[in-house]
Amino acid sequence: MKTLFHKWFLSNWQRKYFSWFIAIVAWFVINHSLTATKTINNIPVKIVNIPSNKKVMGTQNNGTLEKMISITFVGNKTCLDALNPSAFEVIVDATDKPDRWVESISKKNIIPLNSAIDIVNGISQVSTQSLTLESVKLITERLPIVITQPVGDPPRGYEFLDVWPYRMTLTVKGPEDVINKLKLKEHQLTFNLNDISKTELDNLRQEKSEVVSFQVPEHWKQISIPALSDSPILIDDAEAKQLRIDFARYDLLPLDTKLPINVFFLPGYKGILDRANYSLEENLLISKASHHDTLSIPLYAKGVSALFLEVVQEMMQLQVIVTPHGSLEWSVQFVNPRILEDEYVARLKSEISDEELSKDFQPILKEIYWRNRFRSYMSRFELFKEDGSKLALNIKCDKSRIYITENIEY
Repeated sequence: MKTLFHKWFLSNWQRKYFSWFIAIVAWFVINHSLTATKTINNIPVKIVNIPSNKKVMGTQNNGTLEKMISITFVGNKTCLDALNPSAFEVIVDATDKPDRWVESISKKNIIPLNSAIDIVNGISQVSTQSLTLESVKLITERLPIVITQPVGDPPRGYEFLDVWPYRMTLTVKGPEDVINKLKLKEHQLTFNLNDISKTELDNLRQEKSEVVSFQVPEHWKQISIPALSDSPILIDDAEAKQLRIDFARYDLLPLDTKLPINVFFLPGYKGILDRANYSLEENLLISKASHHDTLSIPLYAKGVSALFLEVVQEMMQLQVIVTPHGSLEWSVQFVNPRILEDEYVARLKSEISDEELSKDFQPILKEIYWRNRFRSYMSRFELFKEDGSKLALNIKCDKSRIYITENIEY
């Protein structure tokens, strides 16, 4: 065994070690002199130094082109074997470039990220398709945002009343041609009432409050505009902080007065219909008085406040529209609604302190908010019976009599 070891390693050891050294050096020299070719696909390209008033078309918010490229590298085999997409990035400098230019990707565009790979000395050639790039002018504008009628259903025991404010604006920055197109239309934001729980509204409910106001969370105050951003944009309007959804408590509120009935004859049928020839037939539903006829059954309202009903109930009437046809239309009409609106707002002002008046809104905005609430109450107003069912009337006329009966569905 010693003889074999002596023969292999010690006999003429100077010559053997020198040969081994020469072989190792030769291997390193040959290996590092080998030239290879490698193609890497799906490489992102980042545009830097874009002027603040311009945007390179086809770039994302971080300046990276949406379209990726493939690059073929020629160079040292060892370097190329270790080369991967995370070892470098492709940078295009937009400094002093015209609005449209062709960028030829070369070694100067390849920026190393991995210090262990010598891209500068290890790569001799880079080839890829040239990039045609175009920059456009950026402008800043405010786009109109409309808060639409919500979808979904309100929690049990509540009725959707209104959204406030109805309109806002959004500051955006983008290509001039894109912004100009976006300015031509209204952008809508729609909330879903199913996203609001009964517990949330119950916690907000106050004994004396006529409405329950749900403050819209910040993450709801976003709108998608794909032409400008891949992600929703937060609305920056100062009034966005006031954005709320109002609910009315679904209580049955009694009218403390009988509802007068007014019969209206359309002027277009003058000569065919003569008011003097018609009278309202008295029955269990109709009470006749010296000055006017009234509905004699107890009536109720839902989805409005007690204050609203208190203000308007003496200034309401049932309007029957008479035409030569069989069934007649009817509706609830408010007498002098502008005066009623003023009284409603005045009553609300008198019930709160100056500090409370300016707590959520500026006083003038608070008044606008109240007036819109009053109009919403009027537009949604309906009559109900004691059992909670809607009042449904069947109104007909013959040659001289007008008959009003309940339209009862089974």
